Amino acid sequence: MTGSPFMPQSGRSRRARALARRRRRRMRALAVCALVLAAGVAVVSLGLARSGAAHSPPSHRGRSGASGPERHSKGTTAATPGRSPAGLALGKAPLALDLSGTDDPVRASFQNPPRAGLLFDLSSGRVLWQLNPLERLHMASLTKLMTALRVVHSTTPDTPVLVTKEAVAAAGSKVGVLPLGKHVPAETLLYGLLLPSGNDAATALAQHVSGSVSAFVASMNVEAARLGLGCTRYNSPSGYVNASNYTCAADLAELAYVDLQQPRIAHIVRSAEAVLPFPIKGRKLYLYNNNPLLVYGYPGTTGMKTGYTELAGDCLVATAERDGVRLGVVLLHSPDMGQQAEYLLNAGFAQVYHQRLIASPMVPPGR
Repeated sequence: MTGSPFMPQSGRSRRARALARRRRRRMRALAVCALVLAAGVAVVSLGLARSGAAHSPPSHRGRSGASGPERHSKGTTAATPGRSPAGLALGKAPLALDLSGTDDPVRASFQNPPRAGLLFDLSSGRVLWQLNPLERLHMASLTKLMTALRVVHSTTPDTPVLVTKEAVAAAGSKVGVLPLGKHVPAETLLYGLLLPSGNDAATALAQHVSGSVSAFVASMNVEAARLGLGCTRYNSPSGYVNASNYTCAADLAELAYVDLQQPRIAHIVRSAEAVLPFPIKGRKLYLYNNNPLLVYGYPGTTGMKTGYTELAGDCLVATAERDGVRLGVVLLHSPDMGQQAEYLLNAGFAQVYHQRLIASPMVPPGR
C-alpha cells in the first residue's frame, strides 16, 4: 500500500492536541514573566520614591485643632499624625492659634512676599494675618530660640560653662573671642547666642547642658514635641547646617510665646546691646543685637531673633508691646524682613487695636 500524503484523522487530532498544549504552556510562561517584570518595576519605583522623600524635608503638616486638610507638596512626606517629624508623640501647643484664615483682620499684600509668615496676638493667640503658616521651611538661627529655652531650663546665670575647641572652631556667625579652655558664665553665652547669634556660644552651651552636641539636639526635639511643635525638627543647636533643620511659622509663634515667659530670655532679646564680664584682656565683652527693629528703634520692640542661611533666606521673629497689646510676627525666607515686620506690626496696632501709630524712623529696605 502506497503511503498517503494525508495523516489519518486520529493522527491529526492527536498532533493538534499536542500543539495546543504546547501553546498553552508557552502562554502561561509568558504571563508569569510579565508579572515578574511588572513587580520588579514597581519595587524599583517605590525605592526611588522613598529615596527622594528621605532627602527632602516634609513641606506641610497638619496641626491638631486646625481646620482644613493636611497638604503635601509633590515628592514630600508628612509626619505621622500625632507625631513630630522626629517620631515623638506631640503634646498640646501652649498658644491656641486659629489658622483657619476665615477671619484674619489684617489684609497685607506684598509685592515680594515672604515664603511664609504670621502676625498674632501674644496674649490671646488671635491670628491677625497669615501666609502659608504650616509650610515647613528652613529656619537658620531661629533654631537658637529653642537652644536658649533648653539652656535656661538647665542652668543659672552664674553657671560656669567651659569653652571647648569645638566651640571655638564653630563655623558661621560667632561671638569670636571665646577663650579656649576657660569658663564663661552661662548668661554671658546666652547673650552671645541671642544678640550676635554666636554659633560658638551655641556649641559651648549645648556641650555643657547635655555632654555632647548630638545629645543636646535630641533634647531639643523632645522639647519641641512636648510643646506640640508638629512641623519642627532640629539637627543642630545653631541652625548653621540646616539641610534637615526645619519648622513653620505657626511653630515659631508658639516658641516665641514660650520663650517670652522666661525672664532671662525676655530680658536678653529686648536688649539692643550689652556689656558683660568676660575672661579676656579688658575683662569686658561688647555685644550688639542684629534685630532690625531694635537697631532702628521701632517703638515697643521686645525681641526676638534673626536668622540667615542660603537655604533659609532672611528669617525673623519679632515682638512688640504698646499700651498692653503684645504682638508677634514671624517671617520665613523674606526678601525684606525689617520693613515687612514693621508694616505688619503697624497694621496690627492701628487697624485691629485702633492705636495711634508712634512716629519713628523707618527700617531701611533690605534690613
